[in-house]
Amino acid sequence: MTDRSDPEFHWRASQLTRAIATCAGVALAVAVISGRWELIAFAAPLLGVLCSISWQRPVPSIRVHADPDSQRCFEDEQARLAVWVTEEAGPGQASSVELTVPGIEGMQLEVLDSQGRQGKTVAASAQRWGRYFIRARIDVVARGGLVAGTAIVDAAEVIVFPLTPPQSTPIPPTELLDRLGAHLTRHLGPGVEYADIRPFVPGDQLRSVNWPVSARRGQLHVTERLTDRAADVVVLIDTYRQPAGPATESTERIVRGAAQVVQTALRHSDRAGIVALGDNRPRWLGADIGQRQFYRVLDTVLGAGDRFENTTGTLAPRAAIPAGAIVIAFSTLLDTEFALALIDLRRRGHVVVAVDILDRLPFDGEQDSLVERLWALQRASMYRDMATIGVDIVSWQTGRSLEQSMNLLPDRRHRARVRVRG
Repeated sequence: MTDRSDPEFHWRASQLTRAIATCAGVALAVAVISGRWELIAFAAPLLGVLCSISWQRPVPSIRVHADPDSQRCFEDEQARLAVWVTEEAGPGQASSVELTVPGIEGMQLEVLDSQGRQGKTVAASAQRWGRYFIRARIDVVARGGLVAGTAIVDAAEVIVFPLTPPQSTPIPPTELLDRLGAHLTRHLGPGVEYADIRPFVPGDQLRSVNWPVSARRGQLHVTERLTDRAADVVVLIDTYRQPAGPATESTERIVRGAAQVVQTALRHSDRAGIVALGDNRPRWLGADIGQRQFYRVLDTVLGAGDRFENTTGTLAPRAAIPAGAIVIAFSTLLDTEFALALIDLRRRGHVVVAVDILDRLPFDGEQDSLVERLWALQRASMYRDMATIGVDIVSWQTGRSLEQSMNLLPDRRHRARVRVRG
């Protein structure tokens, strides 16, 4: 529950003060113009009331409360929270306090219950992911009704997570860690998939003996099976400032793609982490497993909470990328520093895949066909150069699902690792 004390009020004359000042001013003007001094006696009490504003008791301390202070939900899902104000007023300090919850761009607010003028219960829902701050507007009439104040404070925060499609996103075909997992490999070991039958050798477990084959051949034979291994998946997202137009619009899919990759990894009992590189607070979250990790990753993407680690510089911290991890990056690939971060990760020996979310020209309006051809040649050249280094790039076209684009990745299991000399 939040407790925001002493909001900063903007004070002004109340309607009562303006009415008294108007009446006194009219009376004095008529007295001067018509020469009727009797009207001064009428204006004197009104002027006395205005002068008494400094004698009135001080404004009481007002506190804003919200329960809960931070609410998490998914897109199009409702989040309920209560907002109310309390005042710590001494004898004779009572004031008129009214609480309202103003609207927020991109979020629908509905007042479900109103506890008088000082409390509201609201339901909030948003169609787009992001961080939304529920604000409370406080209108106060104090000092005997002579002054009115208005304050707007952030009472609570609603964090809206993106919805991810249920389809699984494949990981790049590569050698996985020697750890039991859910990805079928060509290595022999504990598993359920049939691989081969061979003669029994001392040390084989009896439960692996294939008795029907052994009976037919008159010699013990065992069944070999393919083993399932696990992977460490780290998502790298580009938070650098993008040029206005199609590039800025495409960054909407960075969060959705990152959430889909992390969700798939955690479903397969893989460890998943995230690194956000850019101009605005570079941060990272170490790889881990479990359902809670999914929400911690989303908090890190949106910059909410305090479970992630802040970093500096333009390269991914070594502590954020476990040895042998698969790095999947989402970017428009317009920033050179982000491309250098991908090359640095490849030089460390990681499998790096970049998802190009910019599927059209980064310019507004129609362009000459020659410009489009030059742009396509430049992107194709960049794809080729990065692939030579060892960083595979796939294009995520609009209208195509992420798993369809990831299925086009080449198989790098038979390639030697590339070392890039700095």
